[in-house]
Amino acid sequence: MGTPSDHDRDGARPRKGGRRARVTTTTTTTTTTIEVDADRGVFMISVAAELAEMHPQTLRMYEARGLIEPKRSPKGTRLYSHSDVERLRRIQQMTNELGLNLAGVERVLELEVELEREKRRYAEAAERLERLQRETVEMREQMRAEMQVEIDKLRERNALVPYHGTRTTAIVHVRRVPGAEVPMDAVPVDDDA
Repeated sequence: MGTPSDHDRDGARPRKGGRRARVTTTTTTTTTTIEVDADRGVFMISVAAELAEMHPQTLRMYEARGLIEPKRSPKGTRLYSHSDVERLRRIQQMTNELGLNLAGVERVLELEVELEREKRRYAEAAERLERLQRETVEMREQMRAEMQVEIDKLRERNALVPYHGTRTTAIVHVRRVPGAEVPMDAVPVDDDA
């Protein structure tokens, strides 16, 4: 091992044969990932315009037309979210690639909102229908079980007479009893019989 005088200022020390070795220090880099809600305003107008590949004045025009509505900082600065930037890109696509004017873009965006609302309503209705179908099946099974219990009780008491579905005709004679009312559905027959 060398003496302190054998070391130069950068910490290198002589090796055998008079050559010097360099000591390298490595540092560790830490990366922190922060997740931000897609609707949280984080970009100022110049950054949002650059991300959407448009001029800030164009972005202001879209805002004036009501196509985009940025959040505001406590001091009133416009702050655009990731969702806003995606919407701006969509507007650019409709105007540049599809050739729509801003009135057409407004209508398309309105229809997209309406379509999403109808999709939610349909999903809710489908879920409600599925729930009602399950409840119907459960009620049918419950009623079937309750009827079977009642049938079994009647069979045990021999109070249930099997019906075989034969068709018979019966003639019923009703005699009038003085002072008694005759039911309306009863048809009187001659008292001579």
